[in-house]
Formats: sequence, structure tokens, C-alpha cells
Amino acid sequence: MRPKHLAAILTFMLVSTIAGAVHKVQPQTTAKTLAERMGYPRDAKLLIVHADDLGMAHSINTASIKGLETGLVSSGSIMIPCSWLPEIAGYARTHPEADLGLHLTLTSEWSLYRWGPVLTRDRVPSLFDANGYLYPLESEAAARIDAKEAEAEIRAQIARAKALGIQPTHLDSHMGTLYQNKALFDTFLRVARENKLPIRVSKELVASTPFLPSLLTSEDLVIDSIVSIGDNVSPEGWSKYYTDAITNLQPGVTELVVHLAYDDEEMRGVAFAHPNWGSEWRQRDFQFVTSDAFRKLLQAHNVKLITWREVGKLLRESDK
Repeated sequence: MRPKHLAAILTFMLVSTIAGAVHKVQPQTTAKTLAERMGYPRDAKLLIVHADDLGMAHSINTASIKGLETGLVSSGSIMIPCSWLPEIAGYARTHPEADLGLHLTLTSEWSLYRWGPVLTRDRVPSLFDANGYLYPLESEAAARIDAKEAEAEIRAQIARAKALGIQPTHLDSHMGTLYQNKALFDTFLRVARENKLPIRVSKELVASTPFLPSLLTSEDLVIDSIVSIGDNVSPEGWSKYYTDAITNLQPGVTELVVHLAYDDEEMRGVAFAHPNWGSEWRQRDFQFVTSDAFRKLLQAHNVKLITWREVGKLLRESDK
């Protein structure tokens, strides 16, 4: 072999070796986080402060509207079968900027204040309990409800909302009934996809629920975490729970789920003999998330409030 040919071959091998080594040490491109896809830095702490149960009672509506108007509650969801729906529907029509979704309802939990589905018994017989209302417990409802009838009902709830001028920005499930088994969640997810609406689902929930990973795809939007106070927290520990939750908030998209109302005669009647998620519980939630202390806490920890409308924009953009 001629010297110049050998030199050329050696040069090529050297360049190839260096190129390969450089390629190996190049950092892998990391997939964008949900926060980054929304246009925020990777380390941004994004929080949806979400009020559940709008439409259930006047006390809940007025407290939730007050929360939204303080700017410290950024989102809420409406229960379509409940009797105070017309009031919150009117608010939604006159405040189209409000971030309001649907709290799809397949249970009726109180002892003295009950409601049934939107559809009639001949359409969805499995949704009715012996007294003609929705079942009081999510576990009981999930065990008895036919998934096809559940689908018909949640579609009817969405249709009724839109007929009343509510343009939902997201969907979630009252008492988590639609997360209780694979058939119900599959129905929930399919309806949400058809309506191009995000649902309440987090990475933590996916990791702890065996059937979720097989149903979700890369096109579905999954937030990072959900924070919701439980009945293991004493009234004296209420502020500490929320303060710790904000202090320890991690980068990403978190939803803080609260239940707002006034501890008044109406709400005490609604929640009769049911202290968990009752009138005092909801008053404590209201007092904390509408307080100056909460506002200062968010500022001190660089937490930015966002809405489900912002999250759902990614679904609408992908459809273009």
C-alpha cells in the first residue's frame, strides 16, 4: 500500500474515532416537560388552585366565585345535576374568562340533600339507587354502574352544560368515581379526547393505579401532582398542611384541590351529620386560600398560578 493511501486511511480512522467519541458524550435530548410545552422554564413552579363542587349549593357558589375574584383561586368545576346549577351557569355566561370545567357527577353523597342523573331511569337504570338518586359512595356506584350508561350520562352532562352557555375548559370526576375501574376511566378518557379537554390525572396517580398506563398515550396531558387535604388533618393543622404543601412544592404543574363554602345554615343543612368535606371544612379552605398569607406564601416561593385553560391549549394546538 502506498504511504499516501495509508496516511489517508489512518486519518479517516482517526476522524471517525473522534467523531464517535464526541457522539457518545453528547447529552441525550431530554423530552420537554409539560411546563416547558406550555412555554415556561423547566424549573417553574406552576399551580392550579381548583375549587370543586360548584353548582351544588348557593353557599359553595358564592364562596367559589369570591375565591375566583380574589385571583387566588384559578379554576373550578361544576356539578351539572345539582340544583344550584342555574346560578353558576349564569356566572359562567357573564364571565367567559373564568376557568370553569365540569365535575362529572355519578354520586350523591349527602344524607338529606340528594340528586339524580341528568338522564331518566329508562336511559340509565344502573345509575339509580333504591331511592331514585345516584349512589352515595363512589365504590358502590362503580360496582353497579354500567359503563355504557355512565358514558351516556356524562355526555348528557356535557351537552347540558354547553346548552346553558358553559364552555368547559377541563373535566374531572366528583368523588373520583370515574377513576374507580378500567371500564369507567376508559369511558371518561374517550369522552374527554373527543371533546379536546384535559382531565385531572397526575404522574403520581398513573404510578399508583395499575390500569392507567395501558390507557393513556403520549398525546394525553398528565400533570405532575395533585394536592388535596384529607380527613387525617385536624382543624388546628389546616394552615400548616397548606403552608407545607406550598413550601415544598416541586417544579412542574400541580393542582391544589379545595372545597369552598361558608359555614352557614344552608351548608350545614347540606352536609348534615357529615363533617368530612362539610361546612366547617369548606370554611377553613375558603379562609386559607383567599388570605393575604396565602398570597404572600405563593410570592415567597415563586409559585405562579395557572389555569386548566392554559393546559388544554396544548390539545387544541395539536389539532391544528
